[in-house]
Amino acid sequence: MRDVEYDPREESAYECFDCGTIVVAESCPSACPDCGGAMRNRLTTFE
Repeated sequence: MRDVEYDPREESAYECFDCGTIVVAESCPSACPDCGGAMRNRLTTFE
């Protein structure tokens, strides 16, 4: 686990599970702007 301070007011990078599009925003987009797929926060570990 990384030692990173999380500030919810900062912009984070979100990545689409389906097409890999990356969006930088303050809150998680409800869907990918390119394909409509689900988005994930890139700071959150993915197992």
